[in-house]
Amino acid sequence: MQITITVNGQSQTDDVEPRLLLVHYLREWRDLRAANIGCDTTSCGACTVLLDGQSVKSCTVLAVQADGHAVQTVESLAADDGELHPVQQAFRQEHGLQCGFCTPGMIMATVGLLSENPAPTEREVREALEGNYCRCTGYHNIVRAVLAAADAGSDGADAEAAPGIGGRA
Repeated sequence: MQITITVNGQSQTDDVEPRLLLVHYLREWRDLRAANIGCDTTSCGACTVLLDGQSVKSCTVLAVQADGHAVQTVESLAADDGELHPVQQAFRQEHGLQCGFCTPGMIMATVGLLSENPAPTEREVREALEGNYCRCTGYHNIVRAVLAAADAGSDGADAEAAPGIGGRA
């Protein structure tokens, strides 16, 4: 089946199997490896991306369902000069990562959260990230990172407006 998906600002048309998951499309067809495959059952959130600006677990979205839509992965957040997106900076500064496996999904879920709610409470952050599992950190630093990014004014719009960063539809 032929699909056209805009990923990180780049549109591409491909012939894919109708049952191909979006996470596999991103990793195998577009060579974007940050969306990790942790469970294939929506349990862990390691594969979280933005689909038309909404946080989704790409292991439960078929690539054909993303046809005609825009997908944003963590690879699009840092500027071409290497400057990190404010959410990435906050995760780094607050030590909101350890092994890094869940981090791309956590960051994309955070970007999605902050675009909908630029000033979440700690409880709202915990509720928004409850579908993203981290087996290393204990979440305290992740929550601090999200709150720090919110305090810094990161509402997700930075990803759209920054030079060299793929935007969302």
